[in-house]
Amino acid sequence: MRKMMMLLMSILLLSGCSTNTTPSTDGNNTESDNERGTFTVGMECNYAPFNWTTIEQNDTTVPISSVDYCDGYDVVIAQRLADAMDKDLVIKKIAWEGLEPAVNSGEIDAIIAGMTETPERAENVDFTSPYYESEMVLIVRKDDPLVNAQSIQDFSGKTVLGQINTLYDTVIDQIENVNHATPLATYPLMVLALQSQDVDALTAELPVATGVVNSNSDLAMVRFSQGNGFEADTTVSIGVKKGNTELLDALQEALDGITAEERQQMMLDATNRQPSNE
Repeated sequence: MRKMMMLLMSILLLSGCSTNTTPSTDGNNTESDNERGTFTVGMECNYAPFNWTTIEQNDTTVPISSVDYCDGYDVVIAQRLADAMDKDLVIKKIAWEGLEPAVNSGEIDAIIAGMTETPERAENVDFTSPYYESEMVLIVRKDDPLVNAQSIQDFSGKTVLGQINTLYDTVIDQIENVNHATPLATYPLMVLALQSQDVDALTAELPVATGVVNSNSDLAMVRFSQGNGFEADTTVSIGVKKGNTELLDALQEALDGITAEERQQMMLDATNRQPSNE
């Protein structure tokens, strides 16, 4: 019995000297060799061509659940930034109004969601330089005489709809005597409101409008010449938690490595790639 106890003690001592570290292929046993870390980005996945949800996997999609993926311009930009920082990209699908709280709570590392820096947002979030710049247009029904509008003032007395808590909503009041519709939460809902004749026009950035009219043959886009359109900042930037200068600087450096020509091609590809139901 005594010999058996001594044998058991020896086995326990030997097992206590073992390690859980698995040697890497290059012989170094550091955790960083096996884990690159993650870069977690929040976006709606409901704002094509910047971002949308799909069940079809391709070279640009990132999984957001066990059954669907997020794709779009923002996803491609986020992937480029993650690769530049040697991180694995994670996308979290978050409603628009939840993006700022998510980045400030640490749920996500950054917002890449077609968000324009404003003085109000800059009080809570730090932003990179813009990663895309567009122009503000209006979307109308193709059979409406408004397709021939030359100025935003041609929409005076009409019902115009924007997305809640966005530039799309605030610019509407630049139209004199406009019937400012109650903003909606998502762009697909806005498109339905226009098609149902609940409103006369939707505000949109050019790439969003391009995708919408390409996917909906009953709709058309109205662009305006200089001085006849909206006065608006149509740039979009990446947001991080206030004071996180290390991440902000890393993202800015990575962003600076993407040329203007590459960004335009990414947006063109995203617009052509988005599903018709977006």
